[in-house]
Amino acid sequence: MADDQHLPSNPSTPYESVDEYEIKKNITEADELKREGNESFRASRWSEALVSYRTALSRLPGRKPQPPSPESSQDDTPDRGGARSASSTREERPEPANIPSELEAECAKARAVLNANIGACLVKLSDYSGAVESCTQSLLDDPHYIKALQRRAASNEHLDTWSSLTQAQEDYKSLLELLPPTSPQVAQTKRSLQLLEPRQQAAQKKEMAEMTGKLKNLGNSILGNFGLSTDNFKFEPNGQGGYSMNFAR
Repeated sequence: MADDQHLPSNPSTPYESVDEYEIKKNITEADELKREGNESFRASRWSEALVSYRTALSRLPGRKPQPPSPESSQDDTPDRGGARSASSTREERPEPANIPSELEAECAKARAVLNANIGACLVKLSDYSGAVESCTQSLLDDPHYIKALQRRAASNEHLDTWSSLTQAQEDYKSLLELLPPTSPQVAQTKRSLQLLEPRQQAAQKKEMAEMTGKLKNLGNSILGNFGLSTDNFKFEPNGQGGYSMNFAR
């Protein structure tokens, strides 16, 4: 069920351009929209709820960019995209507004709730990739948000790929660290983790076999020009933890 907490966030509105009064006003508007979304969610109107939650999120300031680390600020080496040096970037970066830390925390909490609620709607609409992304955004604001971790893990299970099942495993492990020992959800989380392991291993083997098959087909397409195939090359353990390649007609 969608979370019903008091809110406060707009990904497209930086803190530097919005004063404290405007942020508080936006928080109030976002809270009203969230309540509308909760009513729609309880009535099983998932699409309507999704619109309300997304509109509420658009009212709030976005997450403040993290300042560069001391090491990165001293590195003038351009990246592969030809980035400018750190010194020139610092000269052009606007000074952050003097926003009270309490207000930042309120906005972060609101963004976390709204993104998790968006994730809940997307789960109902079977958009599991979108749900994973929304819950990930929620966890950027609150890494210990239980419901966001649970929804992301469940959504990744639905995606059923090697990488998604691996991420689900990590989320279930995080939940076991965060949940109180007496919580009834502990046993359920442990069971989910236990059932997930053979699925993750099977998905890994399947994707590795598919990748090997594609590489073999590519190799055959090239070697075929010389009257050869990948079957002419045998890989055998060399007794030192590696493999030796032998050519055979």
